[in-house]
Amino acid sequence: MNRLQSCAVRDRTGEIRYVLERKAVKNINLRVRRDGTVYVSAAPSVPEERINSFVCSNASFIRKAREKFSRRASVSSAPKRYVSGETFYLVSGETFYLAGRALRLKVEKGRKNSITSDGVYILLQAREPGDSDSRRRLVEKYLEKQYRELFASVLKEAYPVFAKYGVPFPVLRLRKMKTKWGTCLPQKGIITLNTLLARLPRNCIEYVTVHELCHFIYANHSRQFYALLTAIQPDWRQRKTLLEESVPFMAD
Repeated sequence: MNRLQSCAVRDRTGEIRYVLERKAVKNINLRVRRDGTVYVSAAPSVPEERINSFVCSNASFIRKAREKFSRRASVSSAPKRYVSGETFYLVSGETFYLAGRALRLKVEKGRKNSITSDGVYILLQAREPGDSDSRRRLVEKYLEKQYRELFASVLKEAYPVFAKYGVPFPVLRLRKMKTKWGTCLPQKGIITLNTLLARLPRNCIEYVTVHELCHFIYANHSRQFYALLTAIQPDWRQRKTLLEESVPFMAD
């Protein structure tokens, strides 16, 4: 049975409190949740001294993650008006990025509703620029199109090597998920990617896409699975690290 306990360790910067869960895991795992809580999981056989040392060694990561959460909470509390000059925000209150690039919204009055992007700005021309609901709907519709085009492009580029293994071209689905970057149903030929990935650099999206495609050949995370992943994407570990360092908005 898993056991949760409150723990604390002190390093040169002060006390770090964390929640420890004992369960059957191979490594010591650490996550910082959106409320700043530090969650650690480790096998029952791992000594507490080793866990404390591991937490201390990650003090810098913990501090930076908490700072990111604090900044994000501060930004999220401000009302999002979809007006010119402000960084564009999703309905959830999160800063908008596309493939790792921040975009700002410029609104102008136009004869008809239209929206484009030059890679720096989202350029919105609206018949009624003062209608915030209309602006929001126009931007959301535009983003949905951009997400699908971005993910479809990545999948199209990643697929050819898997065709050699007899993997059929999968159906792509997009969904906002709290705990997974991607999932797949090989028997149904479906890959589902988390729309939050659209905010991250393209090489992170490529990593998740290739990872899920590898599951069409090996359904588990076996040695053979990782051998295949390494053969197809030799730098997947670096991409995974970048992905993990970019997840302050991901919940457990």
